Amino acid sequence: MKLIANIRKNLTAYASAFTLGAATILSAGPAAAQETFTWKVQSHWPGSSSSYTDSLVRLQRVLDERTDGRLKLKLYEAGALFKAKETFNAVSRGILEMGTISPAYAQDKISLAGIASGLPFAFRNVWEAAYFHQNLGFEQMLRDEAAQHGVYWATDKVYPTEMVVKKPINSWDDFTSLKLRSSGALQKFLTEAGAAASYIPGSELYSAVDSGIVDGAHWGAAQGAYSMGLYEVAKYHVKPALNIAGTDVIIVSQKALDKLPADMQKTVKDALQEQFWIRTNEYQYKERITLAKAIAEQGVEVTELPADVQDKLVATAQKMWDAEGERGDNAKKALDMLKSYLSDLGYL
Repeated sequence: MKLIANIRKNLTAYASAFTLGAATILSAGPAAAQETFTWKVQSHWPGSSSSYTDSLVRLQRVLDERTDGRLKLKLYEAGALFKAKETFNAVSRGILEMGTISPAYAQDKISLAGIASGLPFAFRNVWEAAYFHQNLGFEQMLRDEAAQHGVYWATDKVYPTEMVVKKPINSWDDFTSLKLRSSGALQKFLTEAGAAASYIPGSELYSAVDSGIVDGAHWGAAQGAYSMGLYEVAKYHVKPALNIAGTDVIIVSQKALDKLPADMQKTVKDALQEQFWIRTNEYQYKERITLAKAIAEQGVEVTELPADVQDKLVATAQKMWDAEGERGDNAKKALDMLKSYLSDLGYL
């Protein structure tokens, strides 16, 4: 009987221990599995912009899939929470977990912003800009400088910026008579070159061109113009590109990033690095088919700036390059690196 009693006692103890352990596992397991993070993401793109869907919605989907739903991005169109030029500060302070901006909107914080926005008439091909960012170290320079403000910087893509205008540019006088929507380094460049360039938010751009407040604009190139409806009111697509650059950037609050588990931090960074290459290549493909569609369906005409106009713009552009190099030690280093690279390519 004593033996049976001991067996019963041991079985009771084992059962209690098993029950307690199972309860602990069951209570801890779901809590860990269900831990999720929701990030507010303020874009500088209107919802109608091609990049809002192709870049931002894509990233939202990728991060949701690769974190098994643990990281959710709540997207806001341009101006929904903050003005475009306020987004960097909001992310820097941790008010927003993520945002998209043009480097031009952070010129007061990032000395490299003007170069990142794209020095006019520097690169001639998209691959050259991509190599400069990723292989020569410019992207890391930007990331290091942004980190001083609590921001993780990731260029979304590099692509050409090309104008659309309501009337053809056949002479220097035609160019200098233009009123253009622009931003950042290109706004300064176009103004110094003789046109009247001013900043207009994306949400107001169509009406500004339609009403004649401006004669033309740049919003990316063909995809941007098409998605914003600009070809309805401006039928001339102008080449060559004003610049080729990382004109769109995804910025992440370092505070928000640090709160993620290590595996999710890596997932975010890997997704952003991958995004650069996917979107850069995709953009070029879509440029070709979008411009062909605009020509066929909307009567858009592709025009080339006259040689004398290009020569004068290049001369103005190269003076601007040196001015950007005076914004700080980092800017001087980046400009020297750029000039050396362009020299190796045979452009200088």
